[in-house]
Amino acid sequence: MFRVALVVLSDRAARGERPDGCIPVMKEKLAAAYAIVRETILADDPSALQAELIDLSDGQAADVIFTSGGTGLATRDRTPQATAAILDYEVPGIAEAIRAASIAIVKTAMLSRALAGVRHRTLIVNLPGSPKAVGEALDVILPVLPHALELLNDRVVDG
Repeated sequence: MFRVALVVLSDRAARGERPDGCIPVMKEKLAAAYAIVRETILADDPSALQAELIDLSDGQAADVIFTSGGTGLATRDRTPQATAAILDYEVPGIAEAIRAASIAIVKTAMLSRALAGVRHRTLIVNLPGSPKAVGEALDVILPVLPHALELLNDRVVDG
């Protein structure tokens, strides 16, 4: 079973001013097929996010990390920059597929700057910050996620 870490970026949720609604959606979509190894809520702080991503990937604690939030155009939305700075390489098709599917539902999805990529053998995927959009994005990713993780872990055998 592949291991998943969930990281939410939200100033208000981190301060306890509002409950986070994204982790429950991620858990609902992932818990049956993946082992959830960590759930973290952070303020919109690029340094804290980078430290969390590095800890999880370099420590081989998770096969995939889903972040939620901080992908828009607001001043404190810095999740994509923080993520890009620690990646070995990007996997642009994941973010492109999420945006393409999301734009059909809500036109403002084209404002998302979310990205996906790999650090060591850990796939890192930025998801939107709303629970509804997180669920829709995971619906796009889940059909290909096992294959991606098998490739990263050298588990695919050529037929």
